[in-house]
Amino acid sequence: MYDRYFENLMSKVPISESDRQQIEPFLAVKKLRRRQFLLQEGDVWKQVAFVEKGALRMYTVAETGAEHIIQFAIEGWFIGDLFSFLTGEPATYTIEAIEDSDVIVMSKADHDHLLKTCPAYSSFHRELVTGAYIALQRRLNSIFSQSLEERYESFMVKYPNIAQRVPQHMIASYLGLTPETLSRVRRRLASGK
Repeated sequence: MYDRYFENLMSKVPISESDRQQIEPFLAVKKLRRRQFLLQEGDVWKQVAFVEKGALRMYTVAETGAEHIIQFAIEGWFIGDLFSFLTGEPATYTIEAIEDSDVIVMSKADHDHLLKTCPAYSSFHRELVTGAYIALQRRLNSIFSQSLEERYESFMVKYPNIAQRVPQHMIASYLGLTPETLSRVRRRLASGK
């Protein structure tokens, strides 16, 4: 049931059978229907979430009503409002299923328990947080240093599985563009200009 989850862990740190037996009782599957929320802005994020099946997005809504997608997550990815999780403050993001999804969740209390009692899990969490920081840094660098065309092409190369599964208006939101601007970028790229 949790094979993909443990494959992800083992890709980052060695996990013994004993570690797996210690971690597995704390995992549960949460089924989400398309457009169902895993987290709503203003709630405190109190769990760890891993996408077993499906696709989710994490976003915020500006005062103008425009949505700004911060992250997509498909099979094999973790998703969550890390700031809310670490500080206990209300979440600034909403997490919603783009497709019907199965998400493996663990409560913050169980997570904190495993950090203290399972060195392999603690090492994995450190790798996960480090990876999240690196991804954020790369995303910010691309926003500040790449042209719109370069950002779109980079997204398409780096995340082809996501690009095939989410609507263009969501890709535009993730890239910080309007759907109309993304259409112009795509036309320029198609014409070679």
